Amino acid sequence: MTTTHKGTCFCGSVEIEVSGTPEGMGYCHCASCRAWSAGPVNAFTLWQPGDVRVTKGAGVLDRFAKTPNSERQFCTKCGGHVMITHPGLGLTDVPAAVVPSLAFEPGVHVNYAETVLPMRDGLPKFRDFPAEIGGSGEHMPE
Repeated sequence: MTTTHKGTCFCGSVEIEVSGTPEGMGYCHCASCRAWSAGPVNAFTLWQPGDVRVTKGAGVLDRFAKTPNSERQFCTKCGGHVMITHPGLGLTDVPAAVVPSLAFEPGVHVNYAETVLPMRDGLPKFRDFPAEIGGSGEHMPE
């Protein structure tokens, strides 16, 4: 049986569903994610694109791409974040807070060289990204 989690933008005009199991979960410390999330760190969940569906409000969903690496999607009514497509990875990031019923189990920190909030949690901390997805694979100490 496939597990499905539902989520919404801040005002509820956009609704999404994610199905199955995320490809990964963790924290991103890059300046772009921090600015986008308006916080010191961004909690992400990565999904296969076919496992993420907009079920309501597609007409009020807009997109912004500061770089070709990430296309951020948000509600035009409230500005609430909904998802981020990563073309180079072939994955869709749904911020952890958007799907509250999903048990967030982070496994990694990425872009830890840019952190403004050191986190001592025993998880692997990559300078940028793991080598398997195009990063240096270089680990950083807590």
